[in-house]
Amino acid sequence: MIIIPAVDIRNGCCVRLDQGRLENETIYSKDPLFIAKLWKAQGASRMHVVDLDGAFMGIIHNLAIIEKIVKEVGIPVQVGGGIRNMETIEDVFSKGVHKIVLGTAAVYDTELVKKAKKKFGSRIIISVDAVGDKVAIGGWKDVTSVAPGELGKKICGYGFKEIIFTDIKRDGMMGGPNLESIANFASKVKASIIIAGGITTLKDIKNIINLKIKNISGIIIGKALYTESIKLADAIKLTVTN
Repeated sequence: MIIIPAVDIRNGCCVRLDQGRLENETIYSKDPLFIAKLWKAQGASRMHVVDLDGAFMGIIHNLAIIEKIVKEVGIPVQVGGGIRNMETIEDVFSKGVHKIVLGTAAVYDTELVKKAKKKFGSRIIISVDAVGDKVAIGGWKDVTSVAPGELGKKICGYGFKEIIFTDIKRDGMMGGPNLESIANFASKVKASIIIAGGITTLKDIKNIINLKIKNISGIIIGKALYTESIKLADAIKLTVTN
C-alpha cells in the first residue's frame, strides 16, 4: 500500500477545501512547488495534484505550475481537475505527467474515457467521488443519480485497473474515513483502489489496513499532512511494516 500526498492548487496557491466547498478554503502556501518538494523530501514516492480551478471551470488552469512540479520534484505525479477532452489529456501528458485522473468525464463522456484508455492504458485513472450513495462531478458541485458501485463496475468493464474512491462528506473534515462505504465500494470492483477522504490519524490508516481488502492499493492524504496530525514519514513507515 502506498501513501500519496495531495497538492490541491487554486489561484496559484496550495489550498484545501473542506468537502470540496470554495467557501471552506484554507490557503496553506502560495508556493505549491515548495509543498511538493517538501512531501518528496519526507519520503513521498508518488504525488496527487489537483487543479481545483480546472475542476470548477471545466478547463485545466494551473498547468504551468504542474509542469514545474513534475520537472523539479522527480517522482511520478498524477493530475486531475478540468481534464475533459483528448486534446487536454495529450497536452497534460506532454508536460511529463505520469498519470491523469478523470472524474467528470467518466460519467458524461463515455467515448472520451474509452479513447483515453485505448491510447494511454494504465496511465489513465478514474476517480469515483461519492456523496453518500451518489457520484458527484464538476468539482463536486453536481450530484448525479449514479451510484458509486455502479460507476465502478462500469469502469472496470472498460478495462481500467486503478480507481480513486473519495468520500466527499469526509474530505477535509478530519473525522476519519467511512470504513463501511470503503468496504462496500471495494466489494463491487475488481480494480486497485486508492482511498481518499477523512484520513486524519495513523489509526485511520491502520483501520484501512485492518480491513484486509486486497485491492486497496493506496491512500491519498491531504489536510492531515498540512495540519500535521499525520507525519508523512510515519504514515509511509506504517504501510511498509504492515
